[in-house]
Amino acid sequence: MENNNLKTAFRNLKKDRTFSLLNLFGLTLALICSITILLWIREQNSIDNFHENGDNLFIVYENMHVEGAINSSYRTQGILAGPLKDKIPEIQEASSVAWLKDEPDKATFELNHKQYQFETIYADSNYLKILRYPLVTGNPNAVLSSAESICISEDMARAVFGDAKKALGQVINYDGKKDLKITGVFKNLPKEASQRFDCIINWATFLQENDWAKDWGNVGTNTLVLLKKTADPKLTAKKIKHFVDSYVKPDKHYSITLGMQRFGDSYLHDKFENGKISGGKIQYVHLFRLIAIFIMVIASINFVNLSTARAMNRFKATAVRKIIGASRRALILNYLTEAFILSLLAAIIALIAVAALLPGFNQLTGSHSYLPVKDPIFWIKLIVLVFVTTLAAGLYPAIMTTSIKPISFLQKTLTVNKSSLLFRKGLVVFQFVLANFLIAGTLIIFQQIRYIHHLDLGFDRNNLIELPVTSNIAHKYEVFKNKALQINGVQSISKMGENPTSVGSMTFGVVWPGKNPNDKILFNNSAIGYDFVKTLKLHLKAGRDFSKAYPSDTVGYLINEAAQKVMGLEKAVGQPINYWGHQGTIIGVLKDFHFSSLHDPIKPIIFYYGEDKDWGNILIRAEPSKTKAVLTGLESIYKNLTGGAEFTYTFSDDDFNRMYQKEQLLSRLSGYFSFIAIFISCLGLLGLVISTANQRTKEIGIRKILGARLRSILNILLKEFAMLIIIAIVIATPLCFYLMQKWLGGYAYRINIQWWVFLIAGCICVIIAIVTVGYQTLKAAHANPVDSLRSE
Repeated sequence: MENNNLKTAFRNLKKDRTFSLLNLFGLTLALICSITILLWIREQNSIDNFHENGDNLFIVYENMHVEGAINSSYRTQGILAGPLKDKIPEIQEASSVAWLKDEPDKATFELNHKQYQFETIYADSNYLKILRYPLVTGNPNAVLSSAESICISEDMARAVFGDAKKALGQVINYDGKKDLKITGVFKNLPKEASQRFDCIINWATFLQENDWAKDWGNVGTNTLVLLKKTADPKLTAKKIKHFVDSYVKPDKHYSITLGMQRFGDSYLHDKFENGKISGGKIQYVHLFRLIAIFIMVIASINFVNLSTARAMNRFKATAVRKIIGASRRALILNYLTEAFILSLLAAIIALIAVAALLPGFNQLTGSHSYLPVKDPIFWIKLIVLVFVTTLAAGLYPAIMTTSIKPISFLQKTLTVNKSSLLFRKGLVVFQFVLANFLIAGTLIIFQQIRYIHHLDLGFDRNNLIELPVTSNIAHKYEVFKNKALQINGVQSISKMGENPTSVGSMTFGVVWPGKNPNDKILFNNSAIGYDFVKTLKLHLKAGRDFSKAYPSDTVGYLINEAAQKVMGLEKAVGQPINYWGHQGTIIGVLKDFHFSSLHDPIKPIIFYYGEDKDWGNILIRAEPSKTKAVLTGLESIYKNLTGGAEFTYTFSDDDFNRMYQKEQLLSRLSGYFSFIAIFISCLGLLGLVISTANQRTKEIGIRKILGARLRSILNILLKEFAMLIIIAIVIATPLCFYLMQKWLGGYAYRINIQWWVFLIAGCICVIIAIVTVGYQTLKAAHANPVDSLRSE
């Protein structure tokens, strides 16, 4: 019986090749998109979720309550871990880390007069006890146990020593400051690790270099805790909430509370609202999961419309089979078998295509997705997807076709039920609602990304080269600067403690005359060198830049307009100011510029003298047409001064673009998926047109005999289907407007949604639909009316 069912299914599919290929193509395309998206989602969900103690591993976040506002982040005090472990019995281990949620340091190491640069983080001896990265060599209990210890990766060990096992016990110089002993070599980090680094230096070294991290009033590092297996995370979170009160006295203006989040969740759920976890990258995961569902729904609707479109040609065969005794159950099974065969073929072709496309997709998205062929869960999900697709796409056509009574066909009274036709039209409307939504949404996302890239940041990020200040150049900065200024094409050079597009350091330690001692006002801050304003092409509202001509500038400060406003100073230049206990004078006020994400408004910032600092970035302003020559000259000078050390640099505009990688990815992928969605929708529309044209063949023939022109015959069907598309546009437009307004609400600087966006999206849908409908209508209109009326 089953064998006969398969033969019948293959015979029917072969007989209706055009419909079968259209269905197969639509399903395959949808499955390629959906499987690719689901593999990406799988990879995103796996990040930081590979740790052995993942269920008990938490990261601490901190809420600063300042004048009624709450500033939340993963940045905590550098001395928080020890007291937490000592005073909270539920905590088994606690570790301080820098930088777990920020870019690692680019440190310079030297061995046998040869220099290397590696990505470096800092952590105490509990770090590897908590995360348990496997060691190639070394004692897990002794790693990072002394102030002069370092643990390195396999890759770093091979690069420096040639063999991981030879590295243990070796001494390597760190940043020209101190010698460190290698106490362990850990296996290279898995791809699922969100933070990438080559080595871990003991926490004592970090505290020696960063006095600010020893103060309970300063935050910036991260804290990890491992709970005991018997501990209740909710109860522990309540216990640590006001833990800092013992060290930083709260008042009605300012207080600090702590919270805990499972570390494996912190990659995707990394945004805060009112002191609580609220969204983050997970929003993009939800969005693309929804797009995958949309595309599969569109493909299933397309299958339904194409299958029902050819039902008229199969009514006779179905009627005959019923007359000779075939049960309705057997007929439905036959239709479902056809749908299953198409779904299975589509899945097989899609898997082959996905395997071929994944490398390009990974490069586009910066991910590491792969086909988990050894994972039985993946195959179970794929089989379920095939069966669900079979039922969603094949069940309705099967029920509709087999519900026809044989007598209706034999008496030639067979008509298509109005409710059935209305249902299929509703499916087409639903398809185009989704397609129109994707098109309009993509246009709005593209506009916002374009707005971000063309927004005047208040400084010129183009042709601005950033060179990290490492130990091998820090004490030769003056020589480097003088030589670099002689390169043809170098306009100016300065220095900055942070990145111009993402200043993250914050402080409450700014005091000025008239400030209420109870007020807690948060300032961003950064060290800068001479010619900072000139190099970034900033605009001064009042005062001047740091200059060698004024020796007193070593205790001078620059502030922005936002800082002047919160300080309430009508004339800020010349006013005394105290920063971290250092008394000085405001020498200039900068017009507001964007030094962090455009998701946030411009905040107060203070710049202090940092020409002599041995950290941060050297900023080089190059002439637009001479950037390549400037880089060649800079590399030559750098290597001559550092004995051939690696010359690494970035461009400020590249740093800026990296801040919005998620939005750029969303824009590109939405564009691709919108095209696919509209294409598959047109296949479904084509099915409905063919069905309608077949039902009205005699009507069209009679109209032609009575003298109807081609234009009037075209209008018959075009009006009907144009109305369906217009209904879809009317439904999709307010829905898209509402949801995109919510998305744009995450930006402090954003576009206003324009009416013409929905007009363009609607026109695209209408034009594509008219082309699809028009072709099939012309085919029906040009048919010989004698053929359609021969039996009358």
